[in-house]
Amino acid sequence: MASNSTVSELRKTSDVTDDEITAAVDAVLADLASEAYPLAKGWTLDLVAAIANHKASQDALLTDREPYKRNMVRTAILLAHPVKG
Repeated sequence: MASNSTVSELRKTSDVTDDEITAAVDAVLADLASEAYPLAKGWTLDLVAAIANHKASQDALLTDREPYKRNMVRTAILLAHPVKG
């Protein structure tokens, strides 16, 4: 699949699993300092950019509503474009 695919598209083709996406969400919620997160099968995701490009997740991270934070961060990751390398 082309390197401009979203994480969601890679999930549909089984290049990325739900567990790998959940691990990326956990990484964001633990510490958003990672710019080169190893997602799966050689795919790397810039978690900082994923959040920066998704305003709702930025806003969610400022709340105390844990399920909302998790869902918005997951959405940001699903919409992000990882790179193969």
